[in-house]
Amino acid sequence: MARRQQNKTKHPATDTPPVDYPPDLLNVESLDIEAQGIAHREDGKVVFIDGALPFERVSASVYRKKPTFEKATMMGLLRESSQRVRPQCPHFGLHTGACGGCKMQHLHVGAQVAVKQRVLEDNLWHLGKLKAGNVMRPIEGPAWNYRYRARLSVRFVRKKGEVLVGFHERKSGYVADIRECHVLPRHVSDLLLPLRGLIASMDAKETLPQIELACGDAITAMVLRHMEPLSDGDTAKLRAFAAAHPGLQWWLQSGGPDTVTLLDPA
Repeated sequence: MARRQQNKTKHPATDTPPVDYPPDLLNVESLDIEAQGIAHREDGKVVFIDGALPFERVSASVYRKKPTFEKATMMGLLRESSQRVRPQCPHFGLHTGACGGCKMQHLHVGAQVAVKQRVLEDNLWHLGKLKAGNVMRPIEGPAWNYRYRARLSVRFVRKKGEVLVGFHERKSGYVADIRECHVLPRHVSDLLLPLRGLIASMDAKETLPQIELACGDAITAMVLRHMEPLSDGDTAKLRAFAAAHPGLQWWLQSGGPDTVTLLDPA
């Protein structure tokens, strides 16, 4: 995984817990909105477990201890939930470099909706002391290719001379090296590798931090954030890329939201 030294995260790597905390056997009771399994020790202390699902019994290693809670990573699965499914995306997981763009691919989609509903109800009660008198049936959409708005990070890795385009790694400031994405619209997922090649060819490749994405029925708008003025050669490359992908519009953003302007395709 190509990374830049200055973007190191303060979080420890979740797949290599400190050796001074031996694995514990824990029973997972529920799931929080961050898709962490919730377990309790005998003294009542809460343990949040990456990768664990409700009603599972897991072996977990703690990587962070606080007075009122602990953070851990699942190392082994002793009793599996009936709602656990095989993630569709190869970039999802607990491994080093895993993408952090989504958090619940290992949970059945129906159970995902139930978890989100429960978390919403809990938050309404804990924050506002509000309790729903009548809970309506959840509105469910497609399980895949549903994310029509997103912010993609862009990073030029000087050491390897390549560009990464995608989401951040799990609990990290690094950009994940992804080749496909199953939550983005399929046509946008297909553009991830071409976008890497396009940006790598641009003069401004080291000063392009992100692309904002918004997909409509006929138009896919990409807002390219640039920290320095683009050269004529770079804008020509952007126009050629849009012409090669019908329905794609480039918008340029040099500063705040009020600086967003459409790149004329002519």
